[in-house]
Order: sequence, then C-alpha cells, then structure tokens
Amino acid sequence: MGKDTFSDITGLPDDLGIGDDLARADQRASIRVDTRRYGKPVTVVDGLDLPADELDALASTLKRRLAVGGTVADGRIELQGEHGERLEAALRDEGFGVER
Repeated sequence: MGKDTFSDITGLPDDLGIGDDLARADQRASIRVDTRRYGKPVTVVDGLDLPADELDALASTLKRRLAVGGTVADGRIELQGEHGERLEAALRDEGFGVER
C-alpha cells in the first residue's frame, strides 16, 4: 500500500483537495479598472498568490467565461474591457474572496 500524505491545513488526505480549496478561500483578489492607450478600459485582477501555471489556467477560465481577451503579466490577470460584477461573481465561483 502507498503512503498517504495529509494536508497541514485540514489534516485530511491530500487526495481530497480540500486544502487547496481552503487556501483559495483565504486569498483576496483585488479588482480594479485601468485605462490604457486610446482610453480603452482594462480590468486588472491582482493579489493572488498562485503558481504561474495556475494563474494562467485561471486567466483562461475567466477569459472563456467572460468572452474577452486578456493576458497574465507581472503576476496579475489583465482582461480587456470593464467587467466589475461579472468578474467578481466568476472569481467567487472559482473559490476566491474578492475586494474592490
């Protein structure tokens, strides 16, 4: 039999993934709207402490869900346009806390 590993947060087996969900819930995403060249709005999601691959995956999920373009730059997600409430709801559905 293989050796089970247990979460430092919950004490439950890591296979359940509950520790990951709790770690996400502890994070607070910050949402703000910047203005770029020619007055175009860009919604910026900042404050997430995720590895680069998870941040890229989250950005892809958000872009697909909101049907917008965007990128990951300097540890933050940048989405084309202004997406206040819809983005907040999408981040909460993904398990993150949000502050505006």
